[in-house]
Amino acid sequence: MRIQYARQFSRRRFLGGLTLAGTTGLLGLRPRLAAAEPPPETTTLRVAETPSICVAPLYVAEELLRGEGFTDIQFTKVGEARERSKAMASGEADLSFGFAATWITRVDAGDPIVLLAGVHVGCFELFGTDRVRSIRDLQGKTIAVPGLESSQYVYLASMLAYVGLNPQKDVNWVTHPFAEAMPLLAEGKIDAYMGWPPEPLELRERKIGHVVVDSTMDRPWSQYFCCIVVGNREFVRKHPVATKRALRAFLKGTESCAREPERTARLLVDQGHTPRYDHALQTIKAIPYAQWREIDPEDTVRFYALRLHEAGMIKSSPQKLIAQGTDWRFLTELKKEMKG
Repeated sequence: MRIQYARQFSRRRFLGGLTLAGTTGLLGLRPRLAAAEPPPETTTLRVAETPSICVAPLYVAEELLRGEGFTDIQFTKVGEARERSKAMASGEADLSFGFAATWITRVDAGDPIVLLAGVHVGCFELFGTDRVRSIRDLQGKTIAVPGLESSQYVYLASMLAYVGLNPQKDVNWVTHPFAEAMPLLAEGKIDAYMGWPPEPLELRERKIGHVVVDSTMDRPWSQYFCCIVVGNREFVRKHPVATKRALRAFLKGTESCAREPERTARLLVDQGHTPRYDHALQTIKAIPYAQWREIDPEDTVRFYALRLHEAGMIKSSPQKLIAQGTDWRFLTELKKEMKG
């Protein structure tokens, strides 16, 4: 289910023009502020990965994490949202990235996790056949998702609820991995598929279906965070300095993606996250990583909590979820320190 591994990649190409010190200066973080902090309570950090190249800041941040005092950085590959949730809830992982609404469902279910900061807007795209021109057109149609607990399912269920459809009654869900869903969409055997990078790029190249919703561009989805950093509650409680330092590395990685898309794309290829540089570069350039300062993650929690409640997928109110499942204090401090 999970494979822990040692990274095999070339940092030289990425860091050749963007050293740790250079990154710090470029992003406006005064080195003396970080140096003045106490060292992290633990030098071990376990990070559960998300299988999408849109979480490039996570991969960029490895060297930055070392600069924050972490010497044992364990990246763990997991599958879909269910596996990441289990790793975070059990304490097998300390931090992770992932779709905001999916984490909200886990907070509602009682998982001991806290949302810490937003990373980026968008990256999901809904593709449909000629029979689907809007989200409302999905009524009575067949939609493929990787699983009924996947981020794709949660996101699309939120969209359906937003336009007044009942995701549990008004559409026909089928589960297929992308490799199976792609030919089914091409043949018209399913009506829609929600994908994340690089899946939308492959669908465009093969001229399969058309874009119904692009969450990077289309409102209201483009106004809220897609990807959120989440922490295991006990880890955050016991290691506040380590949490802040790790979060700073992730946010610096986010800024690096915004300012150095070519180097970031090359790093993704060198690390083996995607074989195609062109796909990586298109993805990095399309996602507005720089907006992490501007968008309020609490608004994101409130928005998706309302959608999920309308869809019958959670029971808690937005206020309860925010009170029990978020901790923005590190983000507030880092926004002041990392003034661009």
